[in-house]
Amino acid sequence: MATYTLVPGADGRAWFWHRLVPELQARGHRVITLDLPAEPDAGLDAFADAICAAVVGGTGRPERADPLVLVAQSLAGFSVPVACERLPVPVSELVLLNAMVPAPGETAGQWWENTGQAQARSAYAEATGRGVAPEFDLREDFFHDVPPEVTQEALSVGGSAPPAALFEQPWPLPRWPDVPTRFLQGREDRFFPLEFQRRVVRERLGLEVEEIPGGHLAALSRPRELADHLVRRAAGSA
Repeated sequence: MATYTLVPGADGRAWFWHRLVPELQARGHRVITLDLPAEPDAGLDAFADAICAAVVGGTGRPERADPLVLVAQSLAGFSVPVACERLPVPVSELVLLNAMVPAPGETAGQWWENTGQAQARSAYAEATGRGVAPEFDLREDFFHDVPPEVTQEALSVGGSAPPAALFEQPWPLPRWPDVPTRFLQGREDRFFPLEFQRRVVRERLGLEVEEIPGGHLAALSRPRELADHLVRRAAGSA
C-alpha cells in the first residue's frame, strides 16, 4: 500500500485525476490530489509549497507512514522535484507522466526551444499522416483519445492558463533530487511525442521511458491502464 500524491499539469485542477483516483483506491492505495495556485505571481516556490502542504496537511507530517509516491503530469515536472527537496519525509518514488524535464537554471519558458519540442511535434504529425502540425489545438493535441463525454466536461468546466510567473523562474535545483524516479510516456502523445521524450529523458536523467497506452492526458483517456503501471513498482517493493 502506498500514498499517491497526484499533481496536475498546466490545467492545475485536481479534477484532472478524477478517473484515476478510484482506480488507485480500488487497488488499496491512498490518494491525495490538489488544485494548484492560480495567482498570476505564483511561481515554482508557491507550487512546491502547495504540494508539500497537500502531503503533510495541518500537522506538518503525513497522516500515515505509507510509502509516498509523487506523480507529476506534464508541466508539474518542474515543480514536483522542488517539492521533493522540501518535504519533511522521504519520497519513495517520483513518477514523471508525459512530463517536462527541467535542467538546472532553465525556465519553463525556455524549455520548449531548448528541447526542440515544436519541431518534434510537427515531425510526429507528419509521420502519423496528419500533415504539418498547425498551431496548438486543445482537442487535437490533448483530447484526441479522451472519451467525448469527459472532453465535454473538461471544456465546459473551463480553466485558466498557468501563472505567467511559473514560466519565468529558473529551475532552482543544482541537480535532480536523490529520489528513485520513473518516467511514463504515452505512445500516442501528440504534444510530447514518444521519441522526443526518449531523447530528452535519456539526455537529462539518464533514464529510459516506460511506454504506456494513450496520449498526453492518459489519466483521462486510459485511467485503468495508467493505474496498473503506477502500482507495479509499489507492488514489487512491498
